[in-house]
Amino acid sequence: MMKAAILEQPGKPLVISEVTIAEPGPHEVLIKTAACGLCHSDLHFIDGAYPHALPAVPGHEAAGVVEAVGSEVKTVKVGDHVVSCLSAFCGHCEFCVTGRMALCLGGDTRRQAGDGARLMGSDGQVVNQMLNLSAFAEKMLIHEHACVAIDKDMPMDRAALLGCAVTTGAGTIFNACKLVPGETVAVIGCGGVGLAAVNSAMIAGAGRIIAVDPMPEKRELAKVLGATDVIDPGADGAVKQIIAMTGGGVHHAIEAVGRQASADMAVQILRRGGTATILGMMPLDCKVGLGAMDLLSGKKLQGAIMGMNHFPVDLPRLVDFYLRGLLDLDTIIAERITLDQVNEGFDAMRAGRSARSVIVFDT
Repeated sequence: MMKAAILEQPGKPLVISEVTIAEPGPHEVLIKTAACGLCHSDLHFIDGAYPHALPAVPGHEAAGVVEAVGSEVKTVKVGDHVVSCLSAFCGHCEFCVTGRMALCLGGDTRRQAGDGARLMGSDGQVVNQMLNLSAFAEKMLIHEHACVAIDKDMPMDRAALLGCAVTTGAGTIFNACKLVPGETVAVIGCGGVGLAAVNSAMIAGAGRIIAVDPMPEKRELAKVLGATDVIDPGADGAVKQIIAMTGGGVHHAIEAVGRQASADMAVQILRRGGTATILGMMPLDCKVGLGAMDLLSGKKLQGAIMGMNHFPVDLPRLVDFYLRGLLDLDTIIAERITLDQVNEGFDAMRAGRSARSVIVFDT
């Protein structure tokens, strides 16, 4: 038995309850959760904007220590410090073998029919595993291809951020955008993902980094993390201001909040030949497009799920960036809370004034 935060009904607070976790199967890893970040993606399911089988345990941005491994596990061992990643990969599908691991549907990384559930409620009811991780719990049981070992010098609360926000933001800069030093970048939305993109753009040598957010507090955080300019998107003429300050628009516009208006803005502020990258989980009925003149100007529009990461390679490198003082994760963490405070943490997220709340478990 272990304690977990369970989503029983959309729009209702998570319920802290006891859950039974199974023993590891051949390719599974049992992890004692050390820390887990609160991500806006979780909030989409909690508030009912995205559907999911219920009851379920949310949480996917986590770090912990391996307690047990299945008989066939080869990538991690007991005692390893690991970061989990929701883009678990099978290793042999079309996407994996062509280097696009983040697009893998990961069917082979989930338990098959007849294997039994990984999580069960105290009443014997199956508790669904959200995004194959369910990290709002004292332990996780996941496939070995959903975690990677990291340097034990890495603080666990900062390591947790690498599991989603930083992998997405940094991966977008390094993998999806393939940013060339000197190019201009605008990041729309300065939550955890956006701030990671700002910081990574600085590491990559962007010539100008424009952080766009309506909250003054988040604009100030963006400056600390490397933004050269900050813009309030609600100000009159914000689009024209960005186009003017960049001499025709930005090379890369990154939407990191998941709103129609910010996605449209990302397209509007592009220079000729520029690329808009949409990261946020937008409402399911939203559409983003390029007009005829955009296409004639060579502008491009793309998605970049989880920053198009190669997480077994990317995550240890991001850890190295942090340990060398290049990647600033300390500034992104707004507060450290307990599992019992998870609903208050999401209330703070809804208010939109701080960056990342991180649940820290007793270890």
